Amino acid sequence: MDSQQLRQTGEDYLIRSSLLSDVVAASGGPVFVRAEGSQVWDRDGKSYLDFNSGQMCSWLGHNNPRVTEAVRHGLTQLTHASSVYYNEPQVMLAKKLAETLDAPLSRSLFIQSGADSNEAAILFARRATGKNGIAALHLSFHGYSDVSRAMSYIAAAPNHGPTIPDLYAIPTPYAYRSPIESEGDAWWQALLDISFDTLDRQCAGNLAAVIVEPLVSAGGVIELPSAYVRALKERLEARGALLIFDEAQTGLGKLGAMYAYQQCDVMPDIITVSKHFGGGMAISAMVTSDEIEQKALEGGLSFGHSHSSDPIGCTAGLASLEVIMEEDVAARAAAIGSYWQARMRDLQQRYEIIGDVRGRGCLQGIELVRERAGKEPAAKEADEIFRLCIADGLLFSVRGAHGNVVRFVPPVTTSENQIDQATDILESALRKVV
Repeated sequence: MDSQQLRQTGEDYLIRSSLLSDVVAASGGPVFVRAEGSQVWDRDGKSYLDFNSGQMCSWLGHNNPRVTEAVRHGLTQLTHASSVYYNEPQVMLAKKLAETLDAPLSRSLFIQSGADSNEAAILFARRATGKNGIAALHLSFHGYSDVSRAMSYIAAAPNHGPTIPDLYAIPTPYAYRSPIESEGDAWWQALLDISFDTLDRQCAGNLAAVIVEPLVSAGGVIELPSAYVRALKERLEARGALLIFDEAQTGLGKLGAMYAYQQCDVMPDIITVSKHFGGGMAISAMVTSDEIEQKALEGGLSFGHSHSSDPIGCTAGLASLEVIMEEDVAARAAAIGSYWQARMRDLQQRYEIIGDVRGRGCLQGIELVRERAGKEPAAKEADEIFRLCIADGLLFSVRGAHGNVVRFVPPVTTSENQIDQATDILESALRKVV
């Protein structure tokens, strides 16, 4: 069966999710059959640089050999176990994960996806505080389950029915497109004031937590100022509310540090990790302190799925943490980010369409605009650049509130030569579009 036949079979039998880009569908996108490191190959043998790391889950490199070998061995030992009991990989992973975090974060719950872990975090926050109100940034993305979708405001769409009660949006501090004209390092202060002035009225005395991505990914690769996050934590503490860090796309070395909370010098009360946590296998975690766990239990906590803490997922998580810690992938991510940004800023000097270059480590974005003075979003141009790059063998994604931010998540296995290749492909598309 050739690529065209496989693609048509998919069209005939698969549910066509909106996650499948219209641009990819219209161009008859590739059907992938194998992958290694930073590359994937389609059914016709064509190779692509995968600067989206799959669905950001293969950031350690496709088919990471240490993870692959651990899973292969694990499949001969224990593939599934009841979540009512402990299993060995689960216990070992909980200890290893705690060793990567700072006190008091020490107690883990293992599930399957980022959405699952964020739902668990919301439940824990509500049970621990005895309150119900949850706030999230208005350009946030936290998953596609009912609760996580309801607080994924960047993915808001009509016809999904009533939202979950007691969820609130607060403005994202978006330096490139701030709605408030303010100068100085504390330009975000007015946005934080508005956020809590509103929350104190919408859910007076009932705020349980605020959940944030420390670097907003799907919303447009927006970096939250460290001072903003620290001030946010102070305001929450004053109200007896918790700070949840969704580090699905920022944790475990990707931004040049083990966790993004360490880069902004703030201690979240709850943290969630997923994406490349399993080296391509499905596993996520919610981690909190002894104190919050105890309060949640006293508040009537009950949570779990049929595949919570599955041994195979935990085995993959253990192998991934060993790779991350022993091979110093955080340092490698920082080096990749520096080299990538240097190449992008060079392009920015020559192409007016590149309005802003931003990101850290291996989570990078460039915002495309029609002209820099007015910052009119270049969404159609972004789609065309996306299509041209796929045709030339470069994979990434288009995100942001206006669909004009091209986001790159190169695997940590990516070489400078591969970054140069990707830059050449991107520049060729820019030249054709501009």
